[in-house]
Amino acid sequence: MKVMKKVLGTVLIMAAVTGAVFAGGKKEQAPAVQSTGNADVDKIVRAGALRVGVKSDVPGFGLLNPDTGHYEGLEIDMAKLIAREIFRDENRVVFTPVTAKTRGPLLDNGDIDFVIATFTVTEERKLTYNFSSIYYTDGVGLLTKKAAGYTGLKDLNGKTVGVAQSSTSRKVIEKGAASLGVSVKFLEYATYPEIKAALDSGRVDAFSVDKAILRGYLDASVGLLPDTYEPQPYGIASKLSNRNLASWVDGLVTRWLGDGTIKALIAKYDL
Repeated sequence: MKVMKKVLGTVLIMAAVTGAVFAGGKKEQAPAVQSTGNADVDKIVRAGALRVGVKSDVPGFGLLNPDTGHYEGLEIDMAKLIAREIFRDENRVVFTPVTAKTRGPLLDNGDIDFVIATFTVTEERKLTYNFSSIYYTDGVGLLTKKAAGYTGLKDLNGKTVGVAQSSTSRKVIEKGAASLGVSVKFLEYATYPEIKAALDSGRVDAFSVDKAILRGYLDASVGLLPDTYEPQPYGIASKLSNRNLASWVDGLVTRWLGDGTIKALIAKYDL
């Protein structure tokens, strides 16, 4: 949690002013790589770098560490593994910080090749994007102040929940609240540090997103409520028209699921 103390104060600023960040720190001459026989992958080869949209404020998955200035996390390592497959160089990847609201448009516009950013796979989203096989499954949770004494969603009747813009969390909590016969209000924010700050200041009564993400924002004053709402499976997203690229990366994910690579990364980041 030492990193998180600095993250809450600096990551929003860093993400705002930082555009694409090259994993190796500087751009170098692209290595000679032969054609892969996959037109979509060869386009990345010709560009000289893999462009990936990642989170900058999610410890364990995608975090722009303010101490080092480098990205770290499960999804960062996955992006580097893809770059290694293409270029034989894991540093030949350009990271672009994304939020739940910006990741889709960046894919649609062709600004990035993949989104690896706690992107929940839903049937509705499959109509708009290609998704790889699931590499991690979480569930929506609630983070609240310990002093409030809340024990579950039923205690939040009439209260305000902070959620990320364009995330699935709002619909999930609305559904859960309706099943309990309670009503909650919502405030939407662009980033997770903003929601945590709103919780700390009392502007919202709870912070809702996937539990693995919430654990990165734990401190002495807040706690996770015990209930989990609806599975949230994560996949690598690509532009719908890039079906060859999607098939290729799905082959990588399937291999990594089978050979223990992803399991080892999950253990590495204690997810």
